[in-house]
Amino acid sequence: MRDIVLAWLADNVPASRLQHILGVEQMAYQMAHHYQLDVSKAAQAGLMHDLAKYFKPNQLWEMAVSEGLPLDPVDEKNPHLLHADVSAIVARDRFGVEDEEILQAIANHTLGRPGMSLLSCIIYIADTIEPTRGDTPELEALRQLCWQDLYKTVWFTSDYSLKYLLDKRCLIHPRTIITRNWAMEMASKKLQTTDSSIKVF
Repeated sequence: MRDIVLAWLADNVPASRLQHILGVEQMAYQMAHHYQLDVSKAAQAGLMHDLAKYFKPNQLWEMAVSEGLPLDPVDEKNPHLLHADVSAIVARDRFGVEDEEILQAIANHTLGRPGMSLLSCIIYIADTIEPTRGDTPELEALRQLCWQDLYKTVWFTSDYSLKYLLDKRCLIHPRTIITRNWAMEMASKKLQTTDSSIKVF
């Protein structure tokens, strides 16, 4: 399957994007191993996360509408944001992926979603921190954090994305905000649980 997907990607994305995709695949594999999750599912989701990255805006919009996806006015103004959800459709329909957790991890990798599985969290994070993204202090801090706490890393990754969008004066999709708030709450709950455990013992 991997070779088939790679051949398709070679025909449908630039070489620089393929390097990013391979970086996400490898980063997702390593993080899944670290957190004792299914490494094959993580690698597959990483490899397929950008299948629709270079689809034209009208194609992304039409596929999303045909699928019955819930759409926001921001999606209509910037259909490129739909490439994650549409990539999951391509993974299912063209490559026969049936595992819902993998499909959701692909669909959630750009905007996130409250209640994401740990696999979705990993793909969301890996998309931002894989090596070809650069070596800024902010990215290096996220790369250190990703081995310690997935929810906190989703939270800080969302903050990183929001800062970029604010600096560029871009429209911000509501899912980015509610994902950030959800991850912050999850990280806070985990911290409270840890503190509580310390007090008990």
